Amino acid sequence: MMQIPLSQPDLTEADIQAVVEVLRTPMLSLGPKLPEFEEKMAAYVGCKYAVAVSSGTSALHLIVRALGVGEGDEVITTPFSFVASANCLLYERARPVFVDIDPLTLNLDVGLVEAAITPRTKAILAVDLFGRPADWNRLREIAQRHGLLLIEDSCEALGARYRRAGGTWARCGALGDVGCFAFYPNKQMTTGEGGMIVTDREEIAALCRSMRNQGRDEGAGWLQHGRLGFNYRLSDLNCALGIAQLARLEEMLAARRRVANWYNEALADLPEVQTPAPDEPGAETSWFVYVVRLVEGYTRADRDAILAALRAQGIGCSDYFSPLHLQPHLRALLGHREGDFPVTESVSARTVALPFYNRLTREQVGEVVRALWKAVQTSCPAARKTKHQ
Repeated sequence: MMQIPLSQPDLTEADIQAVVEVLRTPMLSLGPKLPEFEEKMAAYVGCKYAVAVSSGTSALHLIVRALGVGEGDEVITTPFSFVASANCLLYERARPVFVDIDPLTLNLDVGLVEAAITPRTKAILAVDLFGRPADWNRLREIAQRHGLLLIEDSCEALGARYRRAGGTWARCGALGDVGCFAFYPNKQMTTGEGGMIVTDREEIAALCRSMRNQGRDEGAGWLQHGRLGFNYRLSDLNCALGIAQLARLEEMLAARRRVANWYNEALADLPEVQTPAPDEPGAETSWFVYVVRLVEGYTRADRDAILAALRAQGIGCSDYFSPLHLQPHLRALLGHREGDFPVTESVSARTVALPFYNRLTREQVGEVVRALWKAVQTSCPAARKTKHQ
């Protein structure tokens, strides 16, 4: 049986050697690789400051704290994302206010944002979902009009680009007041575990650096803590891997674009499956995952049967994502029910994430698509009948 995993990191001997070199020194954490990684990441993104942390989730948490978002505040965000986009608000007793998604881009539907603003709204937290830039020009207009903070969750979009209102291109992460990335092994580049905060605001960077290191201020003694902090540090081992990966990032992004194009070509003749929408003018996706949708008429049960059939053939796959407003802890807290965000729920019920990583071959893409075609034809005949009536 073939074995094609859902994701796989792209590691070279140079990456391994970079980590080994740190292991041969006494500076495994808070050493020279940390500021080097931060400086190179800030330069790549085009921001003044970068703060390396232990994960994308911890990056989001520190951003929320550094911006002063807290109990009683509301933050508008998407219900179609990884759970950290909402949990980071709950950590500080702020309230996520969900707005449904655009059915084409799957990002936050900007046309619904202003209706969700109340006197308690303090920020908009938008996600560059699956590596596709959100509609940042319109989001910034809304934020400025209402005096709101703008947080960019770019954890899935390292390398993506967006054309600002003035016509200049900028990298995702640099489009809000503060942004962040994640470096889990399924991302465009990896540090094993890790994340990065990026911003042009010096006070935000300083607060995040302090809070990631148990609340210590720069230059303070090891047992001196200026504020409540956390152990969200990123070790020099992780940073060394990040530096090596960043040096190859453009090469890896190109490989991912190539794999996505192979899928687009191979799936063109499968009418039951909707491929990701092409980029809109002024936006360039950085491919994080390759997620297709069954066309309308298929059910969650149909989709789940297809996932099971693919896994039985040794092909890694998943649904991406489950609606956040229906996660048990968020449902209990916010009181949402099925039907509250119909586009999110409809899309979520029909998504299939296919194997996607840099070194996936064209032949493997062909194997995946043939298996998907077979699964679609055999797993849900009732849905096909309904769809064609």
